[in-house]
Amino acid sequence: MNYGAIKKCDIANGIGVRVSLFVSGCRHHCKGCFNAVAWDFSYGQPYTEKTEQELLNALAPDYIQGLSLLGGEPFEPENQPVLTELLRKVHVQYPDKDVWCYSGYRYDTDLSVGGSVHTAVTDEMLSYIDVLVDGEFVEAERDLTLKFRGSRNQRILRLHDPEHAGEAVDISNKIS
Repeated sequence: MNYGAIKKCDIANGIGVRVSLFVSGCRHHCKGCFNAVAWDFSYGQPYTEKTEQELLNALAPDYIQGLSLLGGEPFEPENQPVLTELLRKVHVQYPDKDVWCYSGYRYDTDLSVGGSVHTAVTDEMLSYIDVLVDGEFVEAERDLTLKFRGSRNQRILRLHDPEHAGEAVDISNKIS
């Protein structure tokens, strides 16, 4: 897997101060994408053990609320194994930090069993994600007033909500 950037002090891609990893590779090719350069799977640089350690170290300060995964597309099948391994380590080392993930794939169709990008590690990857922003960016529904998403069709889902029997809950209208 390649990645395009790591932001160690990001306040735009989730609540609080975050570490954000922008992975390479995306098959959506959304018109108006803010990061079209990352569509190419070979864009950026190779993700290595050194990269992983850099991310884990960047998460250490108390003021860092968590990790955000963006792209490109984190849920491309080629990216899932590497990101699942990272999330497994984040979960063990920083159990109080949250994880946000941005994906053009839909939670209840593409990422579910039988979905277009469901792999042997998708369920485990999802188990480590607290908030999933899902759905392709649609330029005709672009709305700059929205927090943490670019178009009205995208949803902000709190995964594994304990108040709703562990099911995903759409919190798009609760974040202002």
